[in-house]
Amino acid sequence: MIRIENIKKSFGEKEVLKGLNLEFHKGKNNLIIGRSGAGKTVLLKILVGLLQPTSGTVWYDDVDFTKLGKRDLREVRMKVGMLFQGSALFDSMTVAENIRFPMDMFSTKTKKEKDMRVDLCLERVELEGANDKYPGELSGGMQKRVGIARSIVLEPKYLFCDEPNSGLDPKTSLVIDQLISSITVENNITTVINTHDMNSVMEIGDNIALLSDGHAVWQGNKAEVLTTENQTLQDFIFASPFLLKLRDSFVKD
Repeated sequence: MIRIENIKKSFGEKEVLKGLNLEFHKGKNNLIIGRSGAGKTVLLKILVGLLQPTSGTVWYDDVDFTKLGKRDLREVRMKVGMLFQGSALFDSMTVAENIRFPMDMFSTKTKKEKDMRVDLCLERVELEGANDKYPGELSGGMQKRVGIARSIVLEPKYLFCDEPNSGLDPKTSLVIDQLISSITVENNITTVINTHDMNSVMEIGDNIALLSDGHAVWQGNKAEVLTTENQTLQDFIFASPFLLKLRDSFVKD
């Protein structure tokens, strides 16, 4: 589990996060949603240690992540997987080399052990035999699956996904959602997903936090989304006439 307590973040005089208190649960798909500028990306960067909060605490289980020294921070980061927006694969590396990269950085495994782990991760994302291909030879959905394979190669306890469906068609997005969700449950990972995709919210939203103007203004799950009386969430989700009709139909039924 990851827990944040009274997290604040300012850039000069601009206060972006204004005292967030949230929990992200183990074995669950924890989604962070909200309009552009709500503070989602800043929060995700704080959670993975790319930014330091102005004040407040981030707990990885019983470890205060914000106060770790370099050695302890490295140990925690070895337990963290990251799926970047756009996959962020190295164009000059093969699929296998991209997936092996975190092990080359952090692992003492032998080359044979690394190759076996790469094959296992490729099998898990249903890309067996793609080891020698380059990212440019793959579709967007396949690149995303390579990114997922790389994010789990170190068998992380914590997985962070930044807009995992960015640039994908709805059908491929659903495949990626289901893949992330199944890996999360199978391995009891604490998964945190920053997303704008309402299909993801309704498909895999076990634990959802809505950010607005630096505050967490609603928390719940996908079953509660369509019936919430929270006006900020309603305004965010039901922005189109089609979705309003969908909600009204659901409520009537």
